[in-house]
Amino acid sequence: LGSGGGIDVFLASRQVGPSGRVIGIDMTSEMLARARTNAERLGLGNVEFRQGLIEALPLEESSVDVILSNCVINLSQNKAAVFSEAFRVLKPGGRLVVSDMVAEGALPAEIRENPDRWAACIGGALPEEEYLGAIREAGFASVAVLTREGTERGQVYSVTVRADKSGRVR
Repeated sequence: LGSGGGIDVFLASRQVGPSGRVIGIDMTSEMLARARTNAERLGLGNVEFRQGLIEALPLEESSVDVILSNCVINLSQNKAAVFSEAFRVLKPGGRLVVSDMVAEGALPAEIRENPDRWAACIGGALPEEEYLGAIREAGFASVAVLTREGTERGQVYSVTVRADKSGRVR
């Protein structure tokens, strides 16, 4: 999610091998053009890039095995929609692995309402429990924080979270 120039997609393409497929989603045509050029230059035939919003993924229901995101979901004002869409497009038994910024508690208005802080991936950070709760509310099971790293004045830090879509269909 939020594939940008494609670096994470290219790394994932190595993991899935030539018989697998990786789809990068980004909302900007400029980044998609850059990613497609990079993929062509690297000779990667198992990657594809699609334009779309992470709140409305241009993917079929139950069509992907794994969703990865690296510090993008916090930029969305509707994180619940992002997690709901991730749940929708994952196959039963699929998994979500995201690295994102969260907060120790509610951020003050001067941070939440500052566009520069949003652009720096700080202003949109939810309290960790609220973030994890949004993942659970979307239907995911086995939600686990794999890592916690860094701080900004003790308020905002990075987490890597894994969540599974159980075999049941919601």
